[in-house]
Amino acid sequence: MRRRRSVLLSAGAVLLALVLVGASSAEIKAHLDGRSKPVALLVAGPTPTQPPAALPAPTAAPEPTAPEPTATLGPRAQKAIAEAERNGADISFTLLDRTTGKVVSGGDPVPFPIASVAKLFIADDLLLETSRKRAVLSPEDRRGLELMLRSSDDFPADEFWIRDGRNEIVTRVAERYKLTSTTPPYNGDWWNTMSTTADLVRYYAKLLDGTGGLPRDQANIIMANLAASTPLGIDGYPQRFGIPDGLFAEPVAVKQGWMCCWAPDKQVHLTTGVIGSDRRYVIAMASMQPVDEATARDTLTQALKTMFPGGRI
Repeated sequence: MRRRRSVLLSAGAVLLALVLVGASSAEIKAHLDGRSKPVALLVAGPTPTQPPAALPAPTAAPEPTAPEPTATLGPRAQKAIAEAERNGADISFTLLDRTTGKVVSGGDPVPFPIASVAKLFIADDLLLETSRKRAVLSPEDRRGLELMLRSSDDFPADEFWIRDGRNEIVTRVAERYKLTSTTPPYNGDWWNTMSTTADLVRYYAKLLDGTGGLPRDQANIIMANLAASTPLGIDGYPQRFGIPDGLFAEPVAVKQGWMCCWAPDKQVHLTTGVIGSDRRYVIAMASMQPVDEATARDTLTQALKTMFPGGRI
């Protein structure tokens, strides 16, 4: 009898459980019909939260752009030229930035005698003929070429000038380099070759980029000798005026020129060359002034110092 009662109780318990489950199902259905969201029944664990959106990385402020070195040169060049003119100098100046192509110039643009700067043309023509196997340079010739370019020796210049065609040298170089304001000397003396600072700057630029016709290895001979310019010329004349003393903080390669008694009492002085380890800048400056030699040299040096107060472009 006790076993039967136990069975009956178990059956009753099962029936009660079925009733409860049915009631719960009815309640769930009622909630669904009422469009309630069955969140508690459908989610087994905690609801993950959406991570916050990452903030954009801060943008760095742009680096300030350094002005071009020649950006403010114009007013300083005008000041330098005005100072020289007040001291009685007829002065001309041209600078080329080979990186940007910018040209700064001032003063009198008319042609003038270029004195020993004509030795550049003599060397250029000679080296071109050598590269074309039309001329052979002896060891003595090469030594003379070095002295002519480094120390402005007149004697090898005279020899090469006579040997290679005199005025025709200037004509050939002017044609190759398209120097429209450069002409042979009126009397056949190389130091009276006429040119302008603009043409001289053009000559250097085309010598460096190879568009003047001289092969680069030959052009490098000229530039290496100009970089080794001596403090004194072969005749003892000071060669540091102008570019070397004015741009004392820069590496330079220069050809200087000087002579007296032009028209008829003026000192003629030129300082020309290439500035910077990358050969970025080309400068030519010339003056004619009725003063003594030392004053004429100082005129060009002071003009460059006014343009470039720190000795650097």
